[in-house]
Amino acid sequence: MATSNSIVWQDAEVIASTEIADRIRRITLRPSTPQRVRPGEHLKVVVDIDGVEATRSYSIVDATEDGSELSLSVFHTPHSRGGSTYMHSLGVGTRLRIAGPLQDFPLRVGAPDYVLVAGGIGITAIRGMASLLRRLGANYVIHYAARSPEAMAYREELAAEHGERLHIYFDSEGTLLDIPGIIAGATPDTELYMCGPIRLMDAIRRAWHASDLDPTNLRFETFGNSGWFQPEQFSVTIPRLGVSTEIGQNESILEALEKVGVEMMSDCRRGECGLCQVKVLEAEGQIDHRDVFFSDKQKTASTKLCACVSRVASGVASPESVPPGRSVQLTIDVP
Repeated sequence: MATSNSIVWQDAEVIASTEIADRIRRITLRPSTPQRVRPGEHLKVVVDIDGVEATRSYSIVDATEDGSELSLSVFHTPHSRGGSTYMHSLGVGTRLRIAGPLQDFPLRVGAPDYVLVAGGIGITAIRGMASLLRRLGANYVIHYAARSPEAMAYREELAAEHGERLHIYFDSEGTLLDIPGIIAGATPDTELYMCGPIRLMDAIRRAWHASDLDPTNLRFETFGNSGWFQPEQFSVTIPRLGVSTEIGQNESILEALEKVGVEMMSDCRRGECGLCQVKVLEAEGQIDHRDVFFSDKQKTASTKLCACVSRVASGVASPESVPPGRSVQLTIDVP
């Protein structure tokens, strides 16, 4: 497996793995070379998917002061690309290859007001920020949404630590985030940090940009397994290279092309950096843009997509509705 020369890999041992909410496991690692962890940092982890090595990124939810122990929170979804299934299978004593802590989502200290928004497993990236802001005596509020009380990780711990600063919402109870209200309550100097599903992120981003608030004060981290459509199998063709392959429900375009020998550029693999973007020549169905790199205008035009997270969909309500043996087609070119 190819890795970046700028990333240093090390061994880590699993010392605990516990289910803390519906389909969420807290996995604690002991790295061979500990480093202090800052809020918003993540690990790259080498995972085994059907005998093939791949890398996945997971936010660090908390760590000891010296970084000798650090914990991840991993949500298992049947429509994942295989990484979460592997992580949920880990037992105490398992050894892994990891890189990090790595920082792509830094908290800027010193703003007069903070709004922290987490959707589901997005709380993993937000929890450390909230703890630091509390210790600093900053003015902050947390908005945390989940499918149900059973699916909300760290609910009791957050309530005990943050009290009335924590606002929780459950889809199952019909208590939903008031995004217009949150944006309307922000001051010109408010900084908003968010992590969660693409639908939540898009709604907040659109409301923020429709206001007079400073666009540089909106900070976010995303995960690429959430989109507007359920993942389904589709075909990708690169005419210039004479390459055609099928993309399974649980793999990305980037991974599938790498498997058949296409040289691809990539870095974040979360739809943030844009390094893996490809040119769309023709697409059946609808392109399910799952990145946060392209603008709304670029996504509407759909002349490019991020191969690490975005897909193409038939537009049906569920992949089971697609006729047997039929997959939508995507024709692209690569740099």
